[in-house]
Amino acid sequence: MRILVTGGAGYIGSVITDRLLEAGHSVIVLDNFSKGHRDAVAQGATLIEGDLLDSKRVLDVLARERVAAVIHMAASSLVGESMTAPERYYRNNVIASLGLLEAMNESGVKLMVLSSTAAVYGEPQKQPITEADPTAPSNAYGETKLTVERAMFWHHRAHGLRYASLRYFNAAGATATRGECHDPETHLIPLVLKAVTPHAPHITVFGNDYPTRDGTCVRDYIHVSDLACAHVAALEALESGKLSDSIFNLGSGTGYTVGEVLEVSRKVTGKTVPMELGPRRDGDPAVLVASAQHIRDVLGWVPTHSSLEEIVDSAWRWMSGHPC
Repeated sequence: MRILVTGGAGYIGSVITDRLLEAGHSVIVLDNFSKGHRDAVAQGATLIEGDLLDSKRVLDVLARERVAAVIHMAASSLVGESMTAPERYYRNNVIASLGLLEAMNESGVKLMVLSSTAAVYGEPQKQPITEADPTAPSNAYGETKLTVERAMFWHHRAHGLRYASLRYFNAAGATATRGECHDPETHLIPLVLKAVTPHAPHITVFGNDYPTRDGTCVRDYIHVSDLACAHVAALEALESGKLSDSIFNLGSGTGYTVGEVLEVSRKVTGKTVPMELGPRRDGDPAVLVASAQHIRDVLGWVPTHSSLEEIVDSAWRWMSGHPC
C-alpha cells in the first residue's frame, strides 16, 4: 500500500514509518516540522513539507502520490498548553483533521488510523480502563481528539470510511535509531534521564500522597516499537476488511509509580536522579492503566517490550548517543 503518515517526522511517527517500510509498504511523510525533525525520517520514505491546514496542498498530495491509506499522527499534544491555548488545539487537531477527512473523501481514500489518546477518558471511574468506559475529557487536548474520533465515525456512516482509533497511554522508550527529542520535554522518562546528566535541572515529583504503593502517581508505559506495530496491524486489518470502525486502547496493562520509574532509572544509568517534591498538579489522576484486551482479542497484538527496565534502558541508550 501507499500510505500517507501525517506528522511522520515526529517521535512516534518516525518509528511507525520505519515499521511500515519494513513491512513492504510505500510511505509518504507529510510534516510541517513544527515539532518533527527532518533527520528522523527514513531515507526510504518520500518526505513532503506541508501543513494539514493547507487543504489544497493535502488534496494534491493524496492525488499525486496515489495514497491508499492515512495514518494520522500530526497534532498538538501538550495537556497543559491545551488548557491555556485551546484555540490552537481546535485549529491544529480538529480543523486540520476535518480538512484531511474531506480531502480523503474527495480523493477516494477510505482507510485511516488515528493517533488518539487516553485523555479522552478524563478522570476514570475504574482501573484498568476499557474502551467501553465513559469518555469525559478533562482538558482541551482530550476533547479535540474525541471530536476527531466522532468525526471519523460519521464519515464512516456517510462515506464508507474505514478507521481505527488508537488511544495511547504513555508512549516511551526508543529504537536503535529513533527516540524522543521534544522542546519542551514533558514526558517523565526522558526528563528523569536528562536529570542525571551534568548541569541538567532536577526532576520534580508532583505529589507523594496519592493512594498508591509509594504515594506517587501510577502510569501505564508502552514501548514505542510496540505502539508502531499496533498501527501496522490495524492498518493491514482495515485493508483486509477485518476492521471498519474500531477503537483500541494501547498500553501494557501494567502500571508503574513515579517512584518506580526513578528507581529503575537509577539502576539503568548507575547515577543518582536529583529530584525535589512538588505539590499535586490539578487533574492528575492517581492511577491510569489500560486494558488492552480488546486489541489482543481482535488483532492478536501483544506488547513485547513492556518491562519498565527495558523501556528505560532503550531510552537511555538512545539518549546517550543522541543528545538533544
